[in-house]
Amino acid sequence: MMKSKEVIAGLAALAQESRLALFRLLVKRGPAGFTPSQLARKLEVPAPTLSFHLKELQRAGLIAVRREGRCLYYSPDFPRMHALVGFLTAQCCILADDDCGTACVPAAAPARPFHVLFLCTANSARSILAEALLNRRGGGRFRAFSAGSHPRGSVNPCALALLRERGFPTAALRSKAWDEFAAPGAPPVDCVITVCDAAAGEACPLWPGRPITAHWGIADPAAVAGPDEEKMAAFARAFAALDARIGRLLDLSVGDLSPAELQRRLREIGAMPAAAAP
Repeated sequence: MMKSKEVIAGLAALAQESRLALFRLLVKRGPAGFTPSQLARKLEVPAPTLSFHLKELQRAGLIAVRREGRCLYYSPDFPRMHALVGFLTAQCCILADDDCGTACVPAAAPARPFHVLFLCTANSARSILAEALLNRRGGGRFRAFSAGSHPRGSVNPCALALLRERGFPTAALRSKAWDEFAAPGAPPVDCVITVCDAAAGEACPLWPGRPITAHWGIADPAAVAGPDEEKMAAFARAFAALDARIGRLLDLSVGDLSPAELQRRLREIGAMPAAAAP
């Protein structure tokens, strides 16, 4: 539970029109965050003014900052934000003489994001792209991970180049084995999606247990040989196909669907033709 002084500091930081707009924009973006230059363009504010507002929000503990290479990325401190709202609504109507009924509803604990594990053999290209895409577009509703049955140990340089070109943070991306997610203390996995290309004869990993599973077959861009332009074009095609499928995933109300219905919908998304990708 936050202390009164912390709550006052948080509310004071938000009690300014431009700063409130800045914070709401960061919330919409989610954990991926924005660089100061991106924020300045979107909000159309001078860099010094933006810097002042960022420092005020950071001083109040409402935003976090991380470094990716030479860039700084600002994102909301979601636990702090939820704690602030929880302080304001805690013990709602506890002193009321009558039942408040539906006039107000005590704040529920924030729901955990829906965890999706993207799985392939090497965990160096397609599953990495899918992890980055869903974490950026998920808006806090989803959290993505990736792993491989036989991880290569390093992320494909073309995948990293494509993500950086499109403004994705890449420092946390790594090629890893799927047994990390079966170890004690690992995040729970709600859904496993394989992205290997069974049509091309690739062997898709089989996840043990009985989670929700689906297969989104994507041609392996790392298998393309030739000039760098052809390799990057293959990665761009894989990125577009994954982006289209993830867009369909984001349209689903996963909390309102039964496991069987959700699995059916996810498999329908995996059956999307390649032409459906932008």
